[in-house]
Amino acid sequence: MDIFDGIITGFQVALSFQGLLIVFIGAVTGTLIGMIPGLGPITAIAVMIPITYGMDPAMALLLMAGVYYGAAYGGAASSILLNAPGESMSVPTTFDGYPMAKQGKAGKALAISAIASFVGGTISVILLTLFAPVLASVAVSFGPAEYFALMLFGLLAVSSFADGSTVKALISATIGFMIATVGIDGQTGTTRYTFGNANLLEGVDFLVIALGLFALAEVSSLIFERKEKSVFGKKLGSLQLSKNEVKEMAGPTGRQSLIGFLIGILPGAGGTIASFLAYISEKKLSKKPEEFGKGSIAGLAAPEAANNSASSGSFVPLLSLGIPGSGTTAVMLGALIVLGVQPGPLLMTEHPDIFWGVIASMYIGNVILLVLNLPLIPYISKILKVPRPLLISLVIVFCIIGVFGVSYNTFDLYLLVLFGIVGFFMARFKFPAAPMLLAFILGGMMEQSLRQSLTISNGSLFIFVEKPIALTLIVIAFLSFIVPILRNRNRKKIDEDSVDQKYNSM
Repeated sequence: MDIFDGIITGFQVALSFQGLLIVFIGAVTGTLIGMIPGLGPITAIAVMIPITYGMDPAMALLLMAGVYYGAAYGGAASSILLNAPGESMSVPTTFDGYPMAKQGKAGKALAISAIASFVGGTISVILLTLFAPVLASVAVSFGPAEYFALMLFGLLAVSSFADGSTVKALISATIGFMIATVGIDGQTGTTRYTFGNANLLEGVDFLVIALGLFALAEVSSLIFERKEKSVFGKKLGSLQLSKNEVKEMAGPTGRQSLIGFLIGILPGAGGTIASFLAYISEKKLSKKPEEFGKGSIAGLAAPEAANNSASSGSFVPLLSLGIPGSGTTAVMLGALIVLGVQPGPLLMTEHPDIFWGVIASMYIGNVILLVLNLPLIPYISKILKVPRPLLISLVIVFCIIGVFGVSYNTFDLYLLVLFGIVGFFMARFKFPAAPMLLAFILGGMMEQSLRQSLTISNGSLFIFVEKPIALTLIVIAFLSFIVPILRNRNRKKIDEDSVDQKYNSM
């Protein structure tokens, strides 16, 4: 079956009454779940598994796929309005989305997010349609050495998050990396840095750190800044984008849609790495990098396009190879096996209705999500009109419910408070929180890839030089770290020289 026949088969499945209803329910459910801090797509799909028992496998996967990319859309709302990312791939959205909401541009921020998500998802689905089988073979060529180099690139790019001090960004990243090592060593089975506490055997949960460093830290700032009438812009602001604003988001959205898709097809990479790398790379490419972190349109559009593109891209290894591209698709893989379907190279020929039906449903799902999200913006943004004391209370309650709902462990609540205090003082002393969170996310994967690489090469570091992709990524990583530092030094030297010239001329 060629691509043309396959896509016709897919649309026959997706455009049936049952298919449309399933896609709609999945997209709406995913969006609502994505808006709630603490409930990510993995939780949503895990809950959906019992519902899919007895369903047609094609319809079951359509439902789970709708929940997946719907959650990617919905995660932007809590990140922009409350600075409370519910999942890891929504964290970069807070960097510029939340400052825009504080400036009274919440409507515009949500509109940019919805449009960038739609474009990223659509471009990704087109690429998925055309190149899924070919890209699957490329994804397999990524081994531990290439993954380590990719993680190193993300980690050394912390200078992009440095707001004036690269040293503070590196200190923050180092702490994040240290936290990532807490728990049981996956290779030797020994405990590390648990201090005899059984609650730390599984490590520290991402949600505890994210909500602590961002949401609770922001709440603490609101409580202590009583002199200000309001930190939030109460007005929704215009949803309409000017020509210049569309122009400003067009380039980042297009570029990061492609990059997000390519990262999404790598098994284990997923939307988190895609959104962080999108933000980092876009800041380096921007002519106005100083605007990032202060309400930049490009800084908001880039990660939103990338994480939605990566969500679709992660279906490439799942459908073509039977290898999950993320934690969410790993849950989907298990659900499909329970339904009697084995994803892999034969899926396209043995179950074309499933393979092409999912791809076709993504076209429809992206349109449904855009049509749903844009009109709902005025209602979603009404959260800004909530009185400040009540808003603070709601954010705290959401954080507690989100953390406790994942682990059912009161110890995690103590950790949440601890990271909230840490985040508050980091903000006070201008230590960026993003490098800590990025290092925590990448730390575990980076360590695992490094140890696997050294096991394969019998301890030789030459494995990173012998692999062309790994070597290229490592060179790019070090250049991305060193060049900004040298540029800042030259800038300071030029400024000092100009001051000396003025002083001498007086």
